[in-house]
Amino acid sequence: MAQNTIKKIEEMIRTNKSLNENKKTQLLNLLATLKPEMEKFSNDQAEHAESVAGFIERSTHEALRQQKNPTLLKLAIDGLSASVKGFEASHPQLVENVNYIASALANIGI
Repeated sequence: MAQNTIKKIEEMIRTNKSLNENKKTQLLNLLATLKPEMEKFSNDQAEHAESVAGFIERSTHEALRQQKNPTLLKLAIDGLSASVKGFEASHPQLVENVNYIASALANIGI
């Protein structure tokens, strides 16, 4: 299920008209590195993986909106970061990748 959400996010990025190609490539590459980690995480923590994927989707949506709402973007990114807290020991690469994505999305929202 989380993998389907990641695919939706990829499509959202690919079809976004306000992002330049460099930003699209950066975000798609970050998602590509996240996919295998999410798959492992889904096997261990399926429900939690869905939550992480949902926060990635929400954060991406807020960062790519035409009329940005900085408050909603911050809430979504804070939720994304919080969704992986506590998994640093068991899934360090997942946490690192999610934090990279959160930073990239926050920078887009500026």
